[in-house]
Amino acid sequence: MITAENLTFTYRGTTAPALNNLSFSIPKGELVCLCGTNGSGKSTLFSLLAGLQTPSAGTLHVGSITAKGNEQQLRAQSALVLQDADLQIIGATVAEDMMLAFPTNDADAEVLCRAMAERFSLLDHWESPVHVLSYGQKRKLCLAVSLLSTPSILLLDEPFSGLDYPAMVEMRSIMKANKEQGLTQIVSVHDLEPVIDLADSMIVLHQGELKGAGAPDGLLGSLLEYGIRPPYSWLCENTISPWG
Repeated sequence: MITAENLTFTYRGTTAPALNNLSFSIPKGELVCLCGTNGSGKSTLFSLLAGLQTPSAGTLHVGSITAKGNEQQLRAQSALVLQDADLQIIGATVAEDMMLAFPTNDADAEVLCRAMAERFSLLDHWESPVHVLSYGQKRKLCLAVSLLSTPSILLLDEPFSGLDYPAMVEMRSIMKANKEQGLTQIVSVHDLEPVIDLADSMIVLHQGELKGAGAPDGLLGSLLEYGIRPPYSWLCENTISPWG
């Protein structure tokens, strides 16, 4: 369970809060769409959930962890997958990048990494230099590495951006499998189309303020007011249709 109460964050050197008095809760195992235009506060909220920033005011609880003062514990519980995979990949090869998630003396590391690589269809590229991977393969590599730490929260920043149709289908399958395993997923998106039918709930941000939190069908009708385009099926028929 994630709970925020009057959560506020102001960047150093500024006066206006990037997030202002957010209160919401996310049950364990839900897939949540985090939506808002640029500057709405999505990235700031991710940085707080990932333990990269400390709340300026209010409280943020992730399970039994209170964020303020326990950022290191929070970082151990969450995994953030960035939109730009090149900013996140460290190793020179697929194998090296995955193995870096473990201590060098961990005897089981390669077995676990190979199993994860197989799950993400990366085993055939085990020794491949990362620079020869496609954009979608790099995104999968980052996601695979993030899951090696068995996080309780997975934060996905624009996971469908730049992917072709087959890669989007594969990304959806990964999200579905994560849901079946009870992993809490928060997905930051501009385009709701490929993910809204998988979502249990939504969080809508606008200029650092919470404009809605709850079931998608109760919030989609208000999105245009905040510059967010609802899914096509909702615009046409006021319903959420399966993607694809």
